[in-house]
Amino acid sequence: MPDPGRQPTPAEEAEPVTSGSRAGIGGPAAPGPAAPGPAAPGPADGDPADRLRAVFLRLGDDLRRAEADAVRSLDGLRGPDTGPAGVEIVEGRQAQGRRVLELELGARRTFDAFLTGLNTVTPVPDTLKSAGGRWEGDGPARHDDGPAAGYRILVDRDFLAEPEALPALEERVRAGEQVRVVDSPLMKLAVADGETAMVQVGPDLSLLLRPPLVVLAVELFAMAWRHSRPYLREGGDLSPADRRILQLMLSGLTDAATAKQVGTSPRTVQRRLRALMDAASVTSRLQLGWYAMRNNWV
Repeated sequence: MPDPGRQPTPAEEAEPVTSGSRAGIGGPAAPGPAAPGPAAPGPADGDPADRLRAVFLRLGDDLRRAEADAVRSLDGLRGPDTGPAGVEIVEGRQAQGRRVLELELGARRTFDAFLTGLNTVTPVPDTLKSAGGRWEGDGPARHDDGPAAGYRILVDRDFLAEPEALPALEERVRAGEQVRVVDSPLMKLAVADGETAMVQVGPDLSLLLRPPLVVLAVELFAMAWRHSRPYLREGGDLSPADRRILQLMLSGLTDAATAKQVGTSPRTVQRRLRALMDAASVTSRLQLGWYAMRNNWV
């Protein structure tokens, strides 16, 4: 039996009065006037099912708001052509050629370009024909309110093998433009002022990139430029003809292809390369290439 003189513990005071509690040992609670009930349960202290239902309702509202915000964001990232902002699709060779020309003529500070083979959009003799403000066609006019843009042209072996490629490049060099060569194949790319770029992804399809995606083309050009070599170096002990032959050899062209590009015979190419090997005191073309790079022959 409980001690009538013992005071209840705090835990016992907090224990609800139910059957089997200290208000009625082993039986129902004694009848008496009903004690005032607790206040109506709030969202934090109501039935667990109600609390869970309220949580899910709030989550549903949050998800609907997030979805609406995402839709508004995507709508804001779309341009007038319904493509993602910063990307415009250019279809057809004529449209691509005109866009490249617009980029070049509109460049105010820099114009960077990859040139590769199979120039079906812009023939090699017309490649960068407008450099230095010399364009006389019916296309858009170059800006005349500032200095001419600085050109950086990167070419690959396929471009060097194209007819009339060498005269086109040497004209660029004479104009003071930077021309460099890489041995790996390039895609067709042009970047104006680091703000707008065009990348060809198929014979009849190019992508015009603006911020923020233009940074991808800018970084791609910068990486390739770091791993390139000058097309022709001024000065040195080599004649322009020997320097040209050496450059084509380093780019991987065969003797026959080199002879065709420089307007001579394969036997003459072999003879000139043999003379260069003797001058460098080497016994192989691989050693000749190494010597040429170390001694600024190309």
